[in-house]
Amino acid sequence: MSRPDWNTYFMQIAELVATRSTCIRRSVGAVIVKDKRVLTTGYNGAPRGIPHCTEKTCLRTIHKVPSGTMHELCRGVHAEQNAIIQAAFHGIKIEGAAIYVTTQPCSICTKLLINSGITTFYYKNPYNDELALQLMEEAGVERIIL
Repeated sequence: MSRPDWNTYFMQIAELVATRSTCIRRSVGAVIVKDKRVLTTGYNGAPRGIPHCTEKTCLRTIHKVPSGTMHELCRGVHAEQNAIIQAAFHGIKIEGAAIYVTTQPCSICTKLLINSGITTFYYKNPYNDELALQLMEEAGVERIIL
């Protein structure tokens, strides 16, 4: 039996985390890692105590918001945001860590990740958000597409 390399291992964990998503448009999982150790995970969905989105309650569907635009018009919390929130909730330092995400972070998540001190972004699927890519480049974030 062969063992997966570290990048494959952590991305597979992110993919498993994404299966917990409650978003009806896109399932995303995130894993924050430091020194080959999982620090936190997150998936996208409605905030704690708020009903999950449905076709009738999804603001992006109701208002026909195109992918990659108007990120603020959404009831859900992104996977990366939830991973950062989990670190804060449990007092886990994530400065200098890496994040594995099933989809490229949007510009809002990119800003949060940069300010959280996360230095490397690994992701699998591109996302239509040029500003996010510009921010990553300007901040000197290492960006690796798996």
